[in-house]
Amino acid sequence: MRESRRPFLKAFCLLVGLLLVAPVLIVVPMAFTSSRTFTFPPPGFSTQWFDELASDPAWVDSFMLSLKVAAVVVVLATTLGTMAAFALTRGRGLWKVPVNGLLLAPMIVPGVIIAIAIYYVFLRWHLSATFPGFVLAHTIIAVPFVVVSVSTSLQGVDRQLERAAASLGASPPVTFVHVTLPLIMPGMLTGALFAFLLSFDEAIISLFLSGPFSRTLPVQLYQSVTTTLTPTIAAASTLIIALSTSLLLLSALIATRRRTKHV
Repeated sequence: MRESRRPFLKAFCLLVGLLLVAPVLIVVPMAFTSSRTFTFPPPGFSTQWFDELASDPAWVDSFMLSLKVAAVVVVLATTLGTMAAFALTRGRGLWKVPVNGLLLAPMIVPGVIIAIAIYYVFLRWHLSATFPGFVLAHTIIAVPFVVVSVSTSLQGVDRQLERAAASLGASPPVTFVHVTLPLIMPGMLTGALFAFLLSFDEAIISLFLSGPFSRTLPVQLYQSVTTTLTPTIAAASTLIIALSTSLLLLSALIATRRRTKHV
């Protein structure tokens, strides 16, 4: 009975996959069109829109700002998320439940509500349209994903290995660096990759915090859609898709290698 259902399950998964990939199958070819308007299928092949993307200061500045913000967010979110995961996994007490709910709230609360709250607070703190403001806001939404990833890795760590290291005279910092850290490194790397993707692709909060001279790439993409509709937008979208897909494939590769080592 189960064997007879497998073809239908495979067909259903294939249909869902095609629905998810369909926008990409349209956006990417339009980024290489020779036309100056959005036409599908493209009448010809050209890389002029990528050249225009690289030569336009507005696009270049927004890309560099997104890249810089995401790089700092990775460091902050991974560090804070790992520390929080340790506290929640190894700590004891009734405080764990409310703290865990507070840390995971950005994953549950709608992005618009978070954006409004951050904008209101950052406006009073003069952090709106500033580099530290983008970093702090993106770190808030990235930390929960690191906490979940690292907590999962910590739950699979054999505490006997840490006790064995301690019995041989290793101090807690030495035990962490040489025993615990290598075991949870795949979880930390996965969390760091998701933190980078969340920061680089974040549009709602960035739209609230952006200014005339400080726009991230998603905000610049949104502004271009509402003003000048050219295939340069498709080229920028293709760049985001390529970067996001590469990082997700890297995350999947890390997870696959981890499973292989445990087999």
